[in-house]
Amino acid sequence: MTRRQITDDLDALLGVLPPDVQAAVREHNNSSDLLEIILDLGRVPTTRLVNEEVVLLEREINKDDIDYVVQRLRDFDEDNRAGIERSLHRISAIRNRRGDVVGLTLRVGRAVYGTIDIIEDLIQDGKSLLILGRPGVGKTTLLREAARILAEKNRVVIVDTSNEIGGDGDVPHPAVGRARRMQVATPSMQHEVMIEAVENHNPQVIVIDEIGRELEAKAARTIAERGVQLIGTAHGNSLENLLLNPTLSDLVGGIESVTLSDEEARRRGTQKTVLERRSPPTFDVLVEIQSRSQFAVHRDVAIAVDGLLRGYPIELEQRTRDESGEIKITAAQPAPANPRAGRGEPAPRSGRLAKNAPSGRQPAGGSMGGGPRRREPAPEPEPGGGYEAFARTQPAPIAAVPTAVRSSASLQPVRIYPFGVARNRLVNAAKRVGVPVIPVKEPGEADVLVTLRTYYRKRQRPIVDAEQRGMPVYVLRANTVSQMERFLSGLFDLPGGVEEPGDMDEQLGQTRQAIDAVLNGERWVELPPATSHIRRLQHQMVEESKLVSHSYGKEPNRRVRIFRE
Repeated sequence: MTRRQITDDLDALLGVLPPDVQAAVREHNNSSDLLEIILDLGRVPTTRLVNEEVVLLEREINKDDIDYVVQRLRDFDEDNRAGIERSLHRISAIRNRRGDVVGLTLRVGRAVYGTIDIIEDLIQDGKSLLILGRPGVGKTTLLREAARILAEKNRVVIVDTSNEIGGDGDVPHPAVGRARRMQVATPSMQHEVMIEAVENHNPQVIVIDEIGRELEAKAARTIAERGVQLIGTAHGNSLENLLLNPTLSDLVGGIESVTLSDEEARRRGTQKTVLERRSPPTFDVLVEIQSRSQFAVHRDVAIAVDGLLRGYPIELEQRTRDESGEIKITAAQPAPANPRAGRGEPAPRSGRLAKNAPSGRQPAGGSMGGGPRRREPAPEPEPGGGYEAFARTQPAPIAAVPTAVRSSASLQPVRIYPFGVARNRLVNAAKRVGVPVIPVKEPGEADVLVTLRTYYRKRQRPIVDAEQRGMPVYVLRANTVSQMERFLSGLFDLPGGVEEPGDMDEQLGQTRQAIDAVLNGERWVELPPATSHIRRLQHQMVEESKLVSHSYGKEPNRRVRIFRE
């Protein structure tokens, strides 16, 4: 365990503030949690801490306060950033249309020694490494420490666009150790300075912060192909976010649409048009910063991207640092075998990129282990008598997988034809619930059809055809993610997925609709899962209507089915 030491030189930053604001910051005495100080014209000054935002003064900031700070800083660069000589603090300006500064964000820069130990083995391997995380999570702090560690045995050059890594001024901050620093005159020229560093200074390692433009991504690829180790950062939450970013996807190989031959499509069990990785990744290893003490590592980006595009589970190595500073590494677990076709392929996962996932269809008479089983078609309701919000058929429980321990990796993918339902919302709902869903474009390719109440009432042709073929049809009341999450939870028989927003009146109203549907000709209607108290009330309502009802399933998915007799 490495002992962590923090150097922030906070006095240098507070020295540029107006006296009363400076005194208020010191009075609050929370410098260890201080992230930023916010000064906006016409608003009260605030500080942003790790877990909250605190008002410093009750008075509003005026133009004199803004000028007081600006006059004590170096000139702002083209990216509206300035710094303090030989410190890591960053001051960013907000300007009006005339170019006057009307707001300031003063970010506290800290050199935190000892934070890199959680990924030190990765940067010492000599492979190019990309650090991914949201703003403010500590990417630059890690990058600065990585430069210092690597510079002890390697020739390291830092391409410092905003002087965040090496600090402001011509002399780099001691936190970068023996690493050399190249400053960038304008942010738009960052890619040229990257190439210049390789051509002129013979580095073994190049460190670069915030790769955010297409030219910078191309320059990074050029550097990697010349045999130089790259350590860089980019904004994003996960590898999938990066792949969906057209500007930066080249960092992990990029994606392109490929048309397969009929034979290859049959061999893979996919559509003819699939997504594939365009080229080798620029970075060999990718680290996702999930929090300041929790990291997820993709040790082979090429394998991770290929698996993601084909809809397979991604093997992540989890690294955490506990309160005592001890680091725990959970090795990536091998993906569970996919029994489909006996090839032992990993089971597909959900996500916007799972376009190439195998269909998971079984021969006639078989069942889909993780999806809905085929059932005999229910009788077609009379016009206007449909039960609208209720599923035409209810999926059987997923075979051989206990509900309490089932995960998305143990589920087989289900092809869903969304008729009138937003595909992007359906995919987002599947990702949030954690189930493998593949939206398809043709009803004939689907295992399940989902639609909205308005389309179901009109008895559209795809809905009628699906019911005639015995395909399960689900009807949503609204085109919302919450409705889709509940539909998917019921489809895969997931625990905790039975609660429906709303009160008891809404659920009893559904019961009344179902009773009316049966009285109007339906042979039976199955209500959504409900609590035992609601089911008891539903049985009472059915009995009062001279109908028959029974409860089916196990908690928490036990539900009431209403019959005519």
